[in-house]
Amino acid sequence: MHSQNEVNFGVKGGLNLTFFNVEEANFGANTETETGFYLGAFTEFEINETFSLQPEVLYIGLSDFKFINAPIYAKYEVANNFNLLAGPSLNYFFDFFSSKFKVRADISASYNITPSLDAHMKYTIGFEEIAPNGLFIGMGLVL
Repeated sequence: MHSQNEVNFGVKGGLNLTFFNVEEANFGANTETETGFYLGAFTEFEINETFSLQPEVLYIGLSDFKFINAPIYAKYEVANNFNLLAGPSLNYFFDFFSSKFKVRADISASYNITPSLDAHMKYTIGFEEIAPNGLFIGMGLVL
């Protein structure tokens, strides 16, 4: 017997906190935080009952700049309705860095409030000295 794996589409959005390391004269590095928002879409490709792949495309708006964040997650259900996600994220910065394209890593957790609605939080880690780290807190809706 052959069962068909599900493909789900959805939207998500929420609050974004981005952390920048800024050199301050002879005092060393100081972390500055910008607060913004994110909106986007995702697709989830079910591999089996507990594992799936979830690519996303998110638009992030902060006071000084805008960028696109496109993570490609491996998603694993570790407990009933609780998921851990991890993977690389491709980022394109519109007007902030001279090197516009950066690769970062994302780790995330989500909780399914209903089969169609989740609450999630993710942390994005910049590999380069000038690539900012970010914390995302929001909601997702399967359409």
